[in-house]
Amino acid sequence: MRPSELLCPRPEGLYCGPGDFFIDPIRPVNRALITHGHSDHARSGHGSVLATQETLDIMGLRYGDDFAGTTQAATLGETIAIKDASVTFHPAGHVLGSAQIAVEHAGLRIVVSGDYKRQPDPTCAPFEPIACDVFITEATFGLPVFRHPPDSEEIGRLLKSVSQFPESTHLVGAYALGKAQRVMRLLRDAGFDRPIYIHGALAKLSDYYQSRGIDLGDLRPATIEGGRKDDFAGSIVIGPPSAFADRWARRFPEPIACFASGWMRIRQRAKQRGVELPLIISDHSDWDELTETIQETGAGEVWVTHGREEALVRWCELSRLTARPLHLVGYEDEAE
Repeated sequence: MRPSELLCPRPEGLYCGPGDFFIDPIRPVNRALITHGHSDHARSGHGSVLATQETLDIMGLRYGDDFAGTTQAATLGETIAIKDASVTFHPAGHVLGSAQIAVEHAGLRIVVSGDYKRQPDPTCAPFEPIACDVFITEATFGLPVFRHPPDSEEIGRLLKSVSQFPESTHLVGAYALGKAQRVMRLLRDAGFDRPIYIHGALAKLSDYYQSRGIDLGDLRPATIEGGRKDDFAGSIVIGPPSAFADRWARRFPEPIACFASGWMRIRQRAKQRGVELPLIISDHSDWDELTETIQETGAGEVWVTHGREEALVRWCELSRLTARPLHLVGYEDEAE
């Protein structure tokens, strides 16, 4: 059978005809398979949802227990039959609970990557390359200019700044699911054992990570009420990037604005956001990791979605691989 008969793009998202389900649909559907808990992939209102237990838990925390009609937890590596198709979830290394989804029918296997990264990350299961006929890859950082440095080096830059400016509070903008917890764990692995102060928007998800055995250390609310402004001198405060645009951030002594994102490779983006200490820490693969992953899958055909599609499609064509952009809409990369 042709790959387009097994999976094809529709306005709701990627659709599997033989299984009658969608993967990461952007509109409510009867049956949805979800790769991970970020809001551009995991939406509420579906009739049924199949995802890893962590992703289901995260969706419950974000949307409430009634986010779907019914739910089913997928165990990594276990094959599940859905009508005439079979699906298997494999680790994606993006955030806690994230998964690639392998879809099979009539001897054809297509792997949908979801979002993924290849750098080691102790807060989630590492990515596993899966052999397939067609690989559907994200391309958030699908340009050769994007090559991410080791995350330990970026955390080292943050800690060096903390030691150089002990009178200041370092405010680190990091996406609430995955990035914030990764930064916390990186700080602990680098030997930072003091309290880390967090914005209230991070509390539920950080508590959940801790409940799953991921030690983030001593986390405390980043509130000044009941204390003095100077109490936060020399501290690290982590919060969603949007929080640092309001007066909440100005309560801290001599704040130094930091932002953990792969987009910090682009100096103009850092300047536009008023970022003084850009930290190039990404939860997506860079150019080299994208191209190496494609080769590891052994896929003869590659579909590229949500990101810098054209450059990666061109690289595939030069590598004598059949490739096409999917042009799916509704998936954001700014929160990276």
